[in-house]
Amino acid sequence: MEEKKSNSIKVILYISLWVIIWGTFGSFIDYPLYKNKIYLEGSIYQYLTFIITAIISIISAKFFYKKFDL
Repeated sequence: MEEKKSNSIKVILYISLWVIIWGTFGSFIDYPLYKNKIYLEGSIYQYLTFIITAIISIISAKFFYKKFDL
C-alpha cells in the first residue's frame, strides 16, 4: 500500500512539473508576440499559442515518462 501511495505522489509531482514547464514555455513564446503587437491579448492566436505548446508539452511528457521509473 505504501509503494502505491509513493508512486502516486511521484506521478502527481511529475504532472505538476510538466504543467509548470508548459506554462513557462508558452509564456516565453507568447510574450514577444504580444509585445510586438502580432496579436492582442485574449485573441484566438494567443489561445492557439498555448494550445500548441500544450500539445508539445504532452508529447514530451509522455516521451520522458517512459524514460523514468515512476
